[in-house]
Amino acid sequence: MIYIGEAHPSDLWQVPNNLKDHVILRSPANEEERIAVAELCVTTLSIEVPALVDHFDDATERAYTGWPERLYLVDREGSVAYKSLPGPFGFKLNDLEDALRVLVARDHSPALASR
Repeated sequence: MIYIGEAHPSDLWQVPNNLKDHVILRSPANEEERIAVAELCVTTLSIEVPALVDHFDDATERAYTGWPERLYLVDREGSVAYKSLPGPFGFKLNDLEDALRVLVARDHSPALASR
């Protein structure tokens, strides 16, 4: 998981659900604040997968069009093997699972073993 800029900070575009859930966060002013917000997100949501934080210049978000949120599968060579539609409504976990199965099968094919 890569945490990108906060989608609904209190100083820009607060949404009613965030107010109801007491998720009221200002836009981070620097990379250290962004890391703190990401850590809060991971802890609060009990996220168990490794999490990275996009640099403050948003290079990853711009390169992958990660906003508002997307699911990606990147192969060993760094190529995008799967990209979801924008989430959360565009998330099709079955499609991601299918793409992962194809990628694993490809990586374990006899042709690769001879490389």
